[in-house]
Amino acid sequence: MAQAPAPDTAPLPSSDAAAPRLRLVGKRTVILIPCLDEAPRIAGLVHRLHELYPELDVLVVDDGSSDGTADEADAAGADVLRHPYNLGYGAALQTGYKYALEQGYERLVQMDGDGQHPPEEVSTLLNALEESGANLLIGSRFLGTAAYRIPRLRLVGIRLFGRLTGWLVHRRVTDPTSGLQAMDREVLHFYQQDFYPWDYPDADMLLRVHYAGFRCEEVPVTMLGGPPGKSMHRGMRPLYYVYKLFLSLALTALSGPEDL
Repeated sequence: MAQAPAPDTAPLPSSDAAAPRLRLVGKRTVILIPCLDEAPRIAGLVHRLHELYPELDVLVVDDGSSDGTADEADAAGADVLRHPYNLGYGAALQTGYKYALEQGYERLVQMDGDGQHPPEEVSTLLNALEESGANLLIGSRFLGTAAYRIPRLRLVGIRLFGRLTGWLVHRRVTDPTSGLQAMDREVLHFYQQDFYPWDYPDADMLLRVHYAGFRCEEVPVTMLGGPPGKSMHRGMRPLYYVYKLFLSLALTALSGPEDL
């Protein structure tokens, strides 16, 4: 798909860091961006990704946006899949996973479309995935840099779920809610199953990955602040999120690996 000139949209935040040279050779890789109402930002992100990684494909899954997100992404040169209405963050991710499998991709990087995840970190994750031999790499702002103020209650929740998840998987987990991840084809196959959450696939999926015998590691990254009012965890959603994640972790832990 031909890339159009960059439109006059909201500029992307900068991490002030150059992207490490991508060392992935001979493996088809796609960058997955689930989006909901990101029209002011998505074109700039897609253009930056194409500039940094011309050898990688970019897939945007529009989860029922009402602001022209899909059109902006398409005009910028991304492959675009559209949900007819809002199905949830996890559903958008799984749509991308299934597409990647159908198209024969061997590696996938997922990142948010709101500017929180710097494009320069894509190569950080892919290089680490290749060199470490892990199946799943999680970008951790707590091993790297969180270049914004995390609300206190959210920070407490992240640390709580990190400690709980770490205890269950027998290793340190610092950022269980990170949406900046890289994975191989085996994990893509695993994630296309019906147990994948339609809303918040976070610490509970790390536990399932552990039970399935996959190797998961964290790598230091920089994360930036997203636009005001765009967080998935606003209003009453944090209460639902905490309840849902505790319940999902408990059920997964009780069922154990034999239920996979």
